[in-house]
Amino acid sequence: MFAYFPRLPAGPYPPIDPTLFSQSAATAQTLMNDGAAVLKKLAESRSFAAAVMSAAQEGKTDEVKRLIRSLGIRSQTEVYFNPDGIRLTLSPPPGAFPCCQLVVGLRWNVFPPSHR
Repeated sequence: MFAYFPRLPAGPYPPIDPTLFSQSAATAQTLMNDGAAVLKKLAESRSFAAAVMSAAQEGKTDEVKRLIRSLGIRSQTEVYFNPDGIRLTLSPPPGAFPCCQLVVGLRWNVFPPSHR
């Protein structure tokens, strides 16, 4: 006895060409390197981490972005923060193909459930 597998309709997808997929992966590696640089600085420099937190808690989004860019990263960076933490979204720089993003979320505060 053999299993019957229905045949998929021919042509629902274009022919496989991994060129763009590979380029996206290469660009994502750059985003990963930039993300690693940010994480390394936050992990190793309490003063840098404190400066980012302080600016965020004061609602100074541009200052948070400036601090992150001061690390020499090439990726476009968007930041979102709230009392619990920060989310960084790294994307290819302006003018580059928008193929991918790297999102990093970090906690800096944990409130007891009764305070939410």
